[in-house]
Amino acid sequence: MKTTNLVSKYHIFFFVILIFLIAFPFVADSRTLTILFTQIFIFAILAMSYDLLLGYTGIVSFGHAMFFGIGAYATAILLNTFEPTIGVFIGSMIVGILLSAIVSFFVGLLTLRLKSHFFAMLTLAISGLLLVVAEKWRTVTKGNDGFTFRAPDIFKDRIVFYFCVLACLVIVFLLLRRFVASPLGKVLIAVRENEQRTRSLGFKTLHYKVISSVVAGVVASLAGSLYAVSLRFVNTSVMTMDITLDALLMTIIGGVGTLVGPIVGSVVIEFAQHYLSGLAREFPIFERWIIFFGIIYILAVVFFPKGIVGSIQMQISKWKSKKEVRKTFALPEDKERAS
Repeated sequence: MKTTNLVSKYHIFFFVILIFLIAFPFVADSRTLTILFTQIFIFAILAMSYDLLLGYTGIVSFGHAMFFGIGAYATAILLNTFEPTIGVFIGSMIVGILLSAIVSFFVGLLTLRLKSHFFAMLTLAISGLLLVVAEKWRTVTKGNDGFTFRAPDIFKDRIVFYFCVLACLVIVFLLLRRFVASPLGKVLIAVRENEQRTRSLGFKTLHYKVISSVVAGVVASLAGSLYAVSLRFVNTSVMTMDITLDALLMTIIGGVGTLVGPIVGSVVIEFAQHYLSGLAREFPIFERWIIFFGIIYILAVVFFPKGIVGSIQMQISKWKSKKEVRKTFALPEDKERAS
């Protein structure tokens, strides 16, 4: 009964946050904050996809940005080539998702047989290869210079695009939560905890890791498509190591293996980047704002070793276990008084 009450409280909490986010564009007439929240939603989707690899399967990838870049380029190229309508936009997202699924499938088959550190380095190499292709294939990608394109007319209103990205975030979160709670998700967690023992139980762990890689690649591609439309511009920066590091840090700061944690991590990092870079215009000391940004990372790791959400969950579980211990060893009169 108490567990059910706790779960219902979490649901109410998330519902209140969702209501706040829905009401925000109408309450706060700030174009800057609306754009900032939109960026937070996009990177939250990317970070959740990375959390599926790192937090639930135990896979460390340094090449996750390639799927983000595939989605961004697929959407940008198709919207630039054809009439920028909603139909073309949705079709470009589907194309990016299919390409990412195919690439992640073959990359997973080729690399997931390796040990974790070898896998991480090989994904970095493959991502670097795709980055070079994007730089050299100038007839399509325009190289490092990139290109601008027109988004669908409906997205000219930033509030409409805000709600579109928010809806994508909610849908992706619910689908991934269902995915990790399924029997398949339980096997992924078992692979993370002890792959050899999971294999000895008869599970083909490679197949499960490839499925996790494909799902993560598909979600990252969706984030890339939304990111390209939010900027109306794309260049090779969408495939750089910086994107992967952002997703990694958002996952670690928020809480690995929680799904909610990457969302919290994206809020912390995006707000920190926004306000620290803004302070640099007023105070010379913040011109090297990246140093202060690094301090924030260090403090987050020191005070929240399991991430913000992970540390909160750990404290709640400790509090509940202490309460259970007190009830177990309480005197009969104390139990009657408590009841």
